[in-house]
Amino acid sequence: MNPTLTRLTGWFAPVRPDSRIAILRTVLYLFVILDIHAFVRDPIPLSRQPELYSPLLLARLFHLPPPSVPLTVTLYVVLIVASLVGAANRAPRVAGLTVAAAFTWWTAIGMSYGKVDHDHLAFVVALWTLPTAGVIAGRWRATSASAQSGWVLKCIQISVIATYFLSGITKIRSGDWSFTSWPNSAILLWAIVRRPHGLGQFLMPFPGLLRVMQWFAFLAELASVVVLWLRGRALLVAAVFWLGFHVFTVTILYIHFAPTRVRARRRERAGGGAAGHPVPVAGDQPVDRSG
Repeated sequence: MNPTLTRLTGWFAPVRPDSRIAILRTVLYLFVILDIHAFVRDPIPLSRQPELYSPLLLARLFHLPPPSVPLTVTLYVVLIVASLVGAANRAPRVAGLTVAAAFTWWTAIGMSYGKVDHDHLAFVVALWTLPTAGVIAGRWRATSASAQSGWVLKCIQISVIATYFLSGITKIRSGDWSFTSWPNSAILLWAIVRRPHGLGQFLMPFPGLLRVMQWFAFLAELASVVVLWLRGRALLVAAVFWLGFHVFTVTILYIHFAPTRVRARRRERAGGGAAGHPVPVAGDQPVDRSG
């Protein structure tokens, strides 16, 4: 085999312990159950408001029917049952593909009523690739290793990094493809004004510092692809850095991967907007000029 092709294959499909996939299946399939209760948890109540449904491109491409209560309840039951089977490492292909398809549809419904949460990219990719590993003898205690397991882990790693890198590209796109438009703006100050929580409110008198922080975050996202080639301690340092990045974001803006729709429901009960939809805030302007 051509040496270059061998190296390329080894990078995309390195030999990794099969037990990692078995453990990852258990963790992620159980997380699916958590996700549909704590994060993307609105499809059933939102399906009662068909007039607000604006299908994502995915739903349009596959001609998915508009959500209804019977449909979303069925998806919910399928996700619970298939996730429990998958978490036990039973019927990995059937249970895994069922979870992947049902969760993708569930997520598409939940995100067809407002903004699309980019944090679910890697999760969806993981659910679609895990079934390809097939049956693992010994499951969590497997002593074997395979390139198939390595390929699954590499796909997940690439999708995680893509979440950061594409976020940086989106910032450039939203500024009419200007490299400096987003980091030189007052977007972080604007976000803090909208969400006056935590450390962020103490940073409001320092717009220059906030702009430096914007540049740091923006450049870090664009440079995130380097992580794909890191190994050992350097890879661990990169993982800790991104964990710290999210902790810092929570501290400043109180933004994290938890749902923000609860607040919208409270506003609805108080006379605000519809559940699951952003309620206008005085002075709000769209970040993306396309609206």
